Amino acid sequence: MADWISFWDTEHSIYVNARHRDVHYRTIAEHIDAMLALPAGHAREQGRDFAPVILDYGCGEALYAHLVARKARRLILCEAAPTVRKGLAERYAGDQNIQVCAPEDVAGMPEGSIDIIVMHSVLQYLTPEEADALFAHFRRLLTPRGHFFLGDVIPPDLPPSIDVLALLRFARANGFLLAALRGLVRTAFSNYPRLRSTLGLARYSEAAITAKLAAAGFSATRSPANIGHNPVRMTFLARPA
Repeated sequence: MADWISFWDTEHSIYVNARHRDVHYRTIAEHIDAMLALPAGHAREQGRDFAPVILDYGCGEALYAHLVARKARRLILCEAAPTVRKGLAERYAGDQNIQVCAPEDVAGMPEGSIDIIVMHSVLQYLTPEEADALFAHFRRLLTPRGHFFLGDVIPPDLPPSIDVLALLRFARANGFLLAALRGLVRTAFSNYPRLRSTLGLARYSEAAITAKLAAAGFSATRSPANIGHNPVRMTFLARPA
């Protein structure tokens, strides 16, 4: 994980330009915001108000976190990359209900203190053992009625070309296709392919990730749609069993 954190903490070409970065984070925030309707509906059925404490674990730059925070009592943005985390703290310094922290801070949070946990596009960088430990900790952090949204799970045998096609479709729809093509060339000559080749990316079938979550104490189902721009990857909705 350390090598991946170092990669994301440097200047890289994954986001091909400012437009790509902007629509990437806006899309994620809008999808998470829409998914909050599920726990909100459960709360209304039980006659409860819904102003959750939300943990976004591995949030990246989270340019549109305010879209999620507007429905939260508190939104906790957890990011491992120090430079990215510093930028988050500066960006949201004036937002009273947005807190920025490191993974070690999450490790010390009290049991049952979080209503909703989101972890998007992080699982692929974790070893199976790291994922098991994190899921078990999330289970302890969640309230009995809590929800865990696990996004961007990569299926087995998904070739990189599918990710490329998803990016190009997203780029064409959002007006940065030429920049995306140039960015793919830059990425091909960066250290990203070396990291992906040597470290690999964790991949799970629907059955495997459901079983993994069950072992940590969750009941999980696959969402009809993935968070983010890549429809071939998977999102799972999990609740304490």
